[in-house]
Amino acid sequence: MEDDTIAAVATPFGIGGIGIIKISGKDAFYIAEAIFQRSNNLPHIATDEPREHGFSLKSHRLYHGHIVHPKTQKVLDEVLLTAMKAPLTYTREDVIEINTHSGSVVLASILDLVIKTGARLADPGEFTKRAYLSGRIDLTQAEAVIDIINSKTEISLEMAMAQIKGGLKRRVESIRGSLINILTEIEAAIDFPEDIEDDVDETSLVNILEQNIIVELSEMVKQHECAHFLRDGFKIMVLGHPNVGKSSLMNRLIQRDRAIVTPIPGTTRDIIEETLNIRGIPFIIADSAGLHETRDPVEIIGMKKTREYLEGSDLVLFMIDADDPFTREDQQIYQSVKDKRVILVINKIDLIKDGLERDIPETWNKMPVSRISALYGDGMNTLKNMIVQHTTGNAHLELKDTVIPNLRHKNALLKSLEHAIAAKEEIRNGTPLELIAIDIQEAMDRLGEIIGVTAKEDVVDHIFSRFCIGK
Repeated sequence: MEDDTIAAVATPFGIGGIGIIKISGKDAFYIAEAIFQRSNNLPHIATDEPREHGFSLKSHRLYHGHIVHPKTQKVLDEVLLTAMKAPLTYTREDVIEINTHSGSVVLASILDLVIKTGARLADPGEFTKRAYLSGRIDLTQAEAVIDIINSKTEISLEMAMAQIKGGLKRRVESIRGSLINILTEIEAAIDFPEDIEDDVDETSLVNILEQNIIVELSEMVKQHECAHFLRDGFKIMVLGHPNVGKSSLMNRLIQRDRAIVTPIPGTTRDIIEETLNIRGIPFIIADSAGLHETRDPVEIIGMKKTREYLEGSDLVLFMIDADDPFTREDQQIYQSVKDKRVILVINKIDLIKDGLERDIPETWNKMPVSRISALYGDGMNTLKNMIVQHTTGNAHLELKDTVIPNLRHKNALLKSLEHAIAAKEEIRNGTPLELIAIDIQEAMDRLGEIIGVTAKEDVVDHIFSRFCIGK
């Protein structure tokens, strides 16, 4: 644990009602007492009565007063100050929170004064990292903090809250506890072979590995594969030739003008991402430069990004024009997306006369078709239903357990599962106990990585680098 005192703005910069500056560490109270002057009596704040300065802050109290430069006596702002003594704090260190007005100048001025008085600027996620290092939370709970911040739907928020309450930690610790019991028995047999080896119940060990460990690990891996999108979101890419209405469709889905729409082909040059909530499921929808022949160097860069994004997309909305003849560009796009999950979106149906519709190549018949008018909104509800159906497969989304491992957890679970299965087969085959113990230990260590018991420093640093400064 670092011994210095850190500080940061814990709220977004901007013009608003309240901004919060957080201070944590052994000098937090000293700094607060040096720059904060408490109002003596609230009814007389507007008078010239002297304010109390240098008083002793009491823990878990909210004080009204002013931030005052200790040398110039210049008043920076009227604030509410919260004082919290360790260990009953977020970091288990002394913590001060200054509630000031949310203007970038006033926040920067007060933070600068705090740093000059003895703190340093916090690294990204350092407050939560200190909570982890102090043992107040485990690594899964720390990761849940950023999941709460990034939640896009009520379901993803529910999942994050279940994790921050320790749901995943308890499941991992339970499995790890079973492994520890097995390892203890095996190591005792190794150390005292004359007394214990004949007493090792191999059938019992295999049953424990199968029922308490392998089944549980498999279930958690399956949960990630079936429901990780509820937290992470499905990635949707809109593709089509220039001026087919891709940007209009994106704007219609997110219900605001996010992408520029003009009659000029090739307006979109870069990937434009937005989050979208359909039936409580989070989606990340992207408008793109499309895929077509061009000599424009900017469009060429844009199309390179399009191809890269296409690789990681869960669903493609392949748009064509209901009123235009089939083009070579349409066929080129089809060749790029035919092996992915695709919905063929026929746009501009408002321009079709007498029910006439362009012919679709026979090879395209396997793609589900949605007919819309992005301009007027016709067919949008049907398209939304198709998006949900073709991403979730109409799966039952009511989860038995709202704790869903993230990708880091899943990878560790898979490695632990591999070693548990190996240990089970070794026991059945009469493998020497020393080799079985190695696999049991490896299975334990992989689970320890999830909750932070055996996580390497670079892994921990990477996790907290995803946080914003001030959290």
